[in-house]
Amino acid sequence: MDLLTIFISAGALLTGLVLGYYLRLIISLGKRGSMELEIKQMLIGAKEEAQRILDDAKKKVDDKMTELRDEEKHKELEYKKTEDRLIKKEELLDARQTEIDKEVEHIKEKAEEVKLIKERADNLEKQKFAELESIARLSETEAKEVLFKQMEAKYEEDLLVRTQKLEQTNDEKIDRRAKDILASSIQRLASSTAAELMTTNVTIPSEEIKGKVIGKEGRNIRAFERAAGVELIVDDTPGAIVISSFDPVRRQVARVALENLIADGRIQPAKIEEMVEKAKEEINKIIKEKGEQAVYECGIFNFDPRIVAILGRLHFRTSYGQNVLQHSVEMAHIAGMIAEELSADVQIAKAGALVHDIGKALDHEVQGTHVEIGMRILQKFGADPRVITAMKSHHEDYPYETIESIIVQTADAISGGRPGARRDTVENYLKRLADLEAVVNGFSGVEKSYVLSAGREVRVFATPEKVSDIEAKHLAREIALKIESDLKYPGEIKVIMIRETRIIEYAR
Repeated sequence: MDLLTIFISAGALLTGLVLGYYLRLIISLGKRGSMELEIKQMLIGAKEEAQRILDDAKKKVDDKMTELRDEEKHKELEYKKTEDRLIKKEELLDARQTEIDKEVEHIKEKAEEVKLIKERADNLEKQKFAELESIARLSETEAKEVLFKQMEAKYEEDLLVRTQKLEQTNDEKIDRRAKDILASSIQRLASSTAAELMTTNVTIPSEEIKGKVIGKEGRNIRAFERAAGVELIVDDTPGAIVISSFDPVRRQVARVALENLIADGRIQPAKIEEMVEKAKEEINKIIKEKGEQAVYECGIFNFDPRIVAILGRLHFRTSYGQNVLQHSVEMAHIAGMIAEELSADVQIAKAGALVHDIGKALDHEVQGTHVEIGMRILQKFGADPRVITAMKSHHEDYPYETIESIIVQTADAISGGRPGARRDTVENYLKRLADLEAVVNGFSGVEKSYVLSAGREVRVFATPEKVSDIEAKHLAREIALKIESDLKYPGEIKVIMIRETRIIEYAR
């Protein structure tokens, strides 16, 4: 029974499996048919879309081709019109060329006719002169000389009077024009002529400073005068100490050093020497700035910097009481105005005027006149030869070679001739003091020397390595005798010989 049940169950299971398989097969076949149908529909749709796209592309291509054909026809018409215009122009040019050729031929014919007529006229003139010479029995040159002599004899007095009148009138016009130019130049430039001559005042905050400056038993003031080469006048003048020296550079160095010492408050010999050295460096900077300021004011920018530096030293020089740099700048402006009026080279005239006295910056250090020294300076540092030519004739030591050299000399006379600009007696006095220093410095063994007390005292510093104490006495006597024999001076001059041996060691 159980076996039968098992067989029945197995058969039922087998029958179910077969029925399930066939049922699944029928269902899958149905789905496959529907998928094939969908695929066919999609293919048909794709073909229709492709055909539509192809039709649109063909339509666009046909439209573009139509447009290109129309454009090509339009361009062909334009090319045709252009070609027609060129052909017409070419025909017109050919016609004009034909007319020009005819005109040239006509001109050539006329030129030949004119040439023939001129030849006939020249021949007739020669025949006429030949007939006149044969009749008058004189050549053309002889006849001209006879005619001139007759006219000269007849109108000699009239010609002489006329010539003198023209010369006088021209001289008056030239003189009046020159005066107008000079007067205009002087009126257009006004500048101060005041300058410090012998002293410089230093303002002090209190009277106690005077005692510090003098120092114990006067050691500070002696150290300052020795280092700076000036004379300090510490008197009852309220609120000021006076620095006296004929050399303006020394005065300025002393002023700066003294002002720095007063500001520092430590006034003693070692500090004094240090401040004097610093002041010399500051004055050198001022000299450079003054030179640059002068060339900038005059509008001259092609000088070597070394020329500009030397030019700045003139700020501390005077000529007959007139500041030399101020005088040179004034001259440059005057020379520029005169050069403009005369149509000369303005830059050369101004440059020549500005450096005309540059030799005075070194004239106590180098042999020769200040003109010769200035020429050597300018040549050494590559100045324009035209500038050298313009400046070298301002004292008529050299002949005038250019109009600019005359302008520089004229500007020098105008600037120096201003009322109150110069003082001859002061210049002679300063020259005497400079000569006194030069005589003393000429001795062997003299390190440096300073003229003080208005030329009544000379302080001489001997080199201790070269001069002993005994030799220093003899040297002082020789200097005194040399001054007596070579110089002329009122009163007497005190010669103070100073020999100092200074030994410095450092403990490390």
